[in-house]
Amino acid sequence: MNIAIETSGLTKYYGELLAVDHITLDVRQGEIFGFLGPNGAGKTTTVRMLTGIIKPSEGVGKVMSHDIQREPLRAKQVIGVVPEMSNAYVDLSAWDNLMLMGELYGVSKKDRERTAGRLLQDFGLYDRRNQLVKGFSKGMKQRLLLAMALINEPQVLFLDEPTSGLDVESARMIKSFIQELNKGGVTVFLTTHNMEEANQLCDRVAIINRGKIVAVDSPEKLRATSSDLQSVVVSFDKPVKEGEIPDIPAISGIVKMGDKLKFYTSDPGTVVMLLTDFARERGLKIMNLNTLAPSLEDVFVRLSKEAS
Repeated sequence: MNIAIETSGLTKYYGELLAVDHITLDVRQGEIFGFLGPNGAGKTTTVRMLTGIIKPSEGVGKVMSHDIQREPLRAKQVIGVVPEMSNAYVDLSAWDNLMLMGELYGVSKKDRERTAGRLLQDFGLYDRRNQLVKGFSKGMKQRLLLAMALINEPQVLFLDEPTSGLDVESARMIKSFIQELNKGGVTVFLTTHNMEEANQLCDRVAIINRGKIVAVDSPEKLRATSSDLQSVVVSFDKPVKEGEIPDIPAISGIVKMGDKLKFYTSDPGTVVMLLTDFARERGLKIMNLNTLAPSLEDVFVRLSKEAS
């Protein structure tokens, strides 16, 4: 198994604040790897260390076997980066932004023109290539940023919240393109707050909280470790408050979701029978009833709380 990204004891202090706490992690070549965590957990700091923007206080980070501190030029030649807080040069055209980025990466004029034309076609921006970026929508700018990160045809792509704040169509286009890139062999390191996005895209995910890695596995395996987070979602023909539901030992928690109630349980079959009895006794009609496996978000919330 070939490794695309490797960290060993990677650590970052800001004064006395420990932002990233001795993390050790391997990302396999050819996978989409999700990096999840609450705000302030250390996600962006980790990406900045792995892409050479900031130096680690301790530890080692490697990309395609190149130590980001000892071989920064070689490491940066094989990566593309779309930071969360970034923008294209708004007083340049889309084409000129790509030419500038290609020149900074040392891509030949012939190759950057060829690659830029293909990328702008792929992202639906070719017809706007000569227009100033200041007139682009947020979705168009994000697509251009992704194209700029790909101008050197990287082997590893770092994406920090790539669909944050985008409309549904733009977000869908970017997710689809990430999948196509990955099919072509590009390793993707994706930080996101969007649990459903991680579930759709990622082969494996790591959950980080307070600078420490608390879990690394596939979304399905993480869910399988939390069978007690199964749930039953029910809606009745009349409003029912949480307090009206009798104590049921099999229920570990109740959450109101609009006109529905969600019951967390390790024994959904028993809960379904008891809710049916409850409805019959109260003269209620069940409008909708579903049993659900734990979501990645459920697992994420639990592990983050346990690590706090």
